[in-house]
Amino acid sequence: MKCSALLALGAAVDDPLQVPGENPLLHCTDPANDILNLTSVDLYPNPPLPGQTLDITARGSISKDIEEGAYIKLNVKYGLITILNMKADLCEHVDEVELKCPLKKDDLSVLSKQVELPKQIPPGRYTVMADAYTKDDERVTCLMAKVEFHRGSIVQQKVLNGL
Repeated sequence: MKCSALLALGAAVDDPLQVPGENPLLHCTDPANDILNLTSVDLYPNPPLPGQTLDITARGSISKDIEEGAYIKLNVKYGLITILNMKADLCEHVDEVELKCPLKKDDLSVLSKQVELPKQIPPGRYTVMADAYTKDDERVTCLMAKVEFHRGSIVQQKVLNGL
């Protein structure tokens, strides 16, 4: 009885690295010194489904300017196999959420993005890590997510849509 009570209590305690909101995101390490302070990130649907539009809404602020030369390291694994490992210019991609570099301190409030997920996502577990830095190698943020796609995702989609 005591063991089950402890397990129930443990399940109720939030992971300190969990990003607030409806999402599978975790900070890679304690985000206390990160330049980006995420107050919430919401995904719909959560978890993401193949063939669906993924709506992403993020809220937060930045504690200092982020200038040209900032970069992001992105790693995507399918099971144990790395399918993407790249370094990209962060400023070349912020226009996708209607921002421009330099990002000024406290500029960020609410960002929204829609991503069309292909229907043909192979079933399995995907692990994504995005690690962003300023031009001076100061950490902006580091986020990880694990998402599992199942063969029956189309069934999940119909249940989600109430069909």
